[in-house]
Amino acid sequence: MNPLNKIVRTVRAFGREIKRQSLPQQLPQTAPQPKVGIALGGGFARGLAHIGVLKVLEEEQIPIDFVAGTSVGSVIGAGYASGLSAKELEEIAGLVRFKDFSRWTFSRFGLFSNDKMAVFLAKILRCKTFEELRIPLAVAATDIITGDPAVFTTGDLVAPVRASCAYPGMFLPVEIDGRLLVDGLLGHAVPAAPLREMGAERVISVHLAAHWLKPRGPRHVFDVIGQCFSIAQDRMCGPWKAASDVVLEPEIGEFGYDDFIRAPELIRAGEAAARIALPQIKSWFASPAPETAKQPATTVPALAK
Repeated sequence: MNPLNKIVRTVRAFGREIKRQSLPQQLPQTAPQPKVGIALGGGFARGLAHIGVLKVLEEEQIPIDFVAGTSVGSVIGAGYASGLSAKELEEIAGLVRFKDFSRWTFSRFGLFSNDKMAVFLAKILRCKTFEELRIPLAVAATDIITGDPAVFTTGDLVAPVRASCAYPGMFLPVEIDGRLLVDGLLGHAVPAAPLREMGAERVISVHLAAHWLKPRGPRHVFDVIGQCFSIAQDRMCGPWKAASDVVLEPEIGEFGYDDFIRAPELIRAGEAAARIALPQIKSWFASPAPETAKQPATTVPALAK
C-alpha cells in the first residue's frame, strides 16, 4: 500500500473515533415510577389488618405516595401519614381497647361519644394538620343530612378522623363547619376514588369483607347494626373497585367489631393478603408508566385458613 494512502486512512479512522466519542452517550432509559396510593376501608377492630398490609409494603420498600382512609382506616392512615412506622402502629394496636376512644352518653343520636378519640389521636399523631403530614392524606366522612361524601385533605386533622369514625347508631355525629357528619363508609366504603383525585396512578384498596357473624349470629344490637352496614358495604363495592388496581381482602371473617385484644392475629391476616399481591405490585416498578386507560382491578384472595 502506498505510504501516503496508509497515512490518510489512519487520519480518517482517527477522526471517526474522535467524532464518536464526542457524541453524547445515550443513557439507559428507565420508566417513571408510578405514584401509588393505598385506600384503607372501615371495620372497627378488624381494621387492624391494615397495619399488616402497611408492614409488608414497608418491608418490601414499596413507596406510598398517597393515603386515604375511612373509619378505622382513617385512624391508621393518619398515623402512618404522620410519620409512624408500621412497627410503631403494631405496638399501639397491642395496647388500644374500645374504651380508649369511646364513652357512654345519653343522647337520641347515639349511645357513645367518640370525643375521647381526640385525646387518643393527640397522643399518637405526630402533627395536627393535614398540611404537616409526611404523606398526603384524604379522610372520608358522610354528610348525614344530604348523604353526600365529605372528603377532607386540608386543615385540622383530628375532627375529620373523629367524623369518619362516627358509626351511625353507635357514635354521635360530629359537626364540622355546620355539617353533621357520620362514618365515611356510606360515602366511600373504601376511599379509592379520592386517591385518584389526589394524583395516584396505581391504587391498592384494602377491603374488610362483610358477613362476619356466621355461624354464631348477632350477640347484641351493635352486631345487628354492624352486620347491616357490612352487608350494605359489600353490595356497593362497584365504584371503588373500578378505581382500584389491586384489591386486598384479608381473612378477618371470624373477628368481631371489638376484637382489639386479637390485634396480632388481625395484623397477620393483613400481612398474608399483602404478600400474595406483592408480585403484581412490584411489577408496577419494572414496567412503563401507567397508561391513561386503566385496567380492571385485580382482587387478591387471602390465604385459606
